[in-house]
Amino acid sequence: SAVLFSLFLGTDLGVTGGGANKENAAAVTHVTAQPLLLTPEPWNLLVTQTPAKEKAKEGETVTLNCHLNSPQHPSLADLMVKWYKEDEKGQMDLLEKNVTILPNNSRIFTSGDLSQGDVSLIILNVTTNDHGIYFCEVTLPDGKVVTGDGTKLRIRRALGLFGIEESIGTIIGVVAAGIGGIVVLIIVLTPQLRKCILCMRQESHQ
Repeated sequence: SAVLFSLFLGTDLGVTGGGANKENAAAVTHVTAQPLLLTPEPWNLLVTQTPAKEKAKEGETVTLNCHLNSPQHPSLADLMVKWYKEDEKGQMDLLEKNVTILPNNSRIFTSGDLSQGDVSLIILNVTTNDHGIYFCEVTLPDGKVVTGDGTKLRIRRALGLFGIEESIGTIIGVVAAGIGGIVVLIIVLTPQLRKCILCMRQESHQ
């Protein structure tokens, strides 16, 4: 009977142990499954640049707007921002990892609060060399790169001619239009002038 009791006890312990093992296994499974639920969702970041075209006069300060929007990730402070310009000479990087990289250049920098999604670019005292298309590029923590549609910047040269600050072509067009208008007036008024002159001569003869 003692043997039977020990067998019975062993069997009972085995069953109990098995139950404990099952519980432990369930607990381990639960713990290992938990991080899967916390896996970060893929970033859905929208980079918006406005306006698509911008004009400025030499010497002015220009702000090129760029705003980031990510509904799933309200905190944007860990993003890496880059600005670069494209023109007839090619591509030139202006700002990398949120910092201006141009040597001896304090004219170009970002404004706004990255955590609020504002990474607008400011250019002080613009010159004609600043023309081109400016792109706002953002690198996400997972390595994905998102780029805005770009803003085309045109710079008007300040000629200082009677306060007119426009291109030479525009001024030539205005002058040509003015001369054309004068010529038309002369042609239209010539018959009237002839009549007046004839009238004056007739009156003087009388």
